[in-house]
Amino acid sequence: MTSPAVSSRALPHPERGEIRLEGILHALSDPMRLQIVRELAAVGDELSCSHFDLPVTKSTTTHHFRVLRESGVIRQVYRGTAKMNGLRRDDLDDLFPGLLDALLGAAGRQAVRLGSG
Repeated sequence: MTSPAVSSRALPHPERGEIRLEGILHALSDPMRLQIVRELAAVGDELSCSHFDLPVTKSTTTHHFRVLRESGVIRQVYRGTAKMNGLRRDDLDDLFPGLLDALLGAAGRQAVRLGSG
């Protein structure tokens, strides 16, 4: 049996079948959240919340991660005291083949065009 202290640190995530296209598109419609996803995709591994240097407050950063998690775009788990974030690429690619790659490619081209990336 898991102790209450450990189970209280478990974060809710949608099951694969609960992930909705409109939720993904909403989550990725914000430039900060898109930046987080681009970084996770580029690294291809988990990154801690503290890795991301976003030009917003800590509470706003927390909100962005929550939106990404609740939409099914990322998975968050605690490793010690760090909250680690990983892209749910397998789930997204199975549900919506090619969508993530198309969005990341478009975001990369836009960043180059605008000189921000």
